[in-house]
Amino acid sequence: MRILHLSDTHLERTDAPNRHGFSATDSLRLMLAELRHQRGVDAIVVTGDLANDGAVEAYAAVRELVGGFARRMGGVPVFYTTGNHDEREAFGKVLGSGHLAADGTDRVVSAVFPVEFACAAVSDLGGYRFITLDSLVPGKVYGELSRAQLDWLEEELRTPAEHGTVLAFHHPPISLDTPTQRAFGLRNPGELADAIRGSDVRVVLTGHFHVQLFGFLEATPVWVTPGVVNRIDLTTAPGTERAVRGASASLVELGGETGPMFHTFHARDPRAHETLYQLDAARVRSILEQHAPREKGDPRAASRDADR
Repeated sequence: MRILHLSDTHLERTDAPNRHGFSATDSLRLMLAELRHQRGVDAIVVTGDLANDGAVEAYAAVRELVGGFARRMGGVPVFYTTGNHDEREAFGKVLGSGHLAADGTDRVVSAVFPVEFACAAVSDLGGYRFITLDSLVPGKVYGELSRAQLDWLEEELRTPAEHGTVLAFHHPPISLDTPTQRAFGLRNPGELADAIRGSDVRVVLTGHFHVQLFGFLEATPVWVTPGVVNRIDLTTAPGTERAVRGASASLVELGGETGPMFHTFHARDPRAHETLYQLDAARVRSILEQHAPREKGDPRAASRDADR
């Protein structure tokens, strides 16, 4: 199973330059053009923040651009999830279950989460089960998987798939020891670990941090793919944050003696690494102090000012 994994496209209502002076649509077009020579791709997964402000027009553009690319890859399916910048109603209106055939129509899914969410679903491909979850908490940057959704996930995992399960959602259940990653990540990774423990989940695919990151949730591999819209530069001074130009995506290979394997692609942008925005330590502290969910005793929220 060869999966092209993208995340954080942050498309706007139009393809005009955004407030940082560049076009998110152009970044996606460039990344897809750079990936055009890939062969043997079985699926495309896009883990959230598809739209920067939840606009229907942005979802339509993502469906057109990624769907067109999927058709050029031989008609492979595309699996989308929500992110903190997404809006569920608009997502569902344009992308349905999030499990689409290359022509943009909803695939036949074996299950759709029936309670609060319209953006979590299950379908099968080549003996693998793809489960997309919804970690969106409206109005917040951090993510959380509801108890009801985790119970649904556990029930789906009771029956193993032939080759195992690919689990995809937006907010990583792992992080580096940085204030922003701890604040922006999934708030209940322990509950997720309980839900998938002993199951056939082969890999967890996420985005959101705009960096490439690999780790484990207990024994399950977790991959964080870098963003398409920009990259967070971790060479800055502690407590600060800088975003730079540079579209990226990943190839995930499952199966075989050495799987899972992960490879990151970086688009050849002549303006790559140019600073798009920079937050000093005082600004980062202010964001965390203002938006941290105090009842948890941990800064798990942050401003939507950053394109994450």
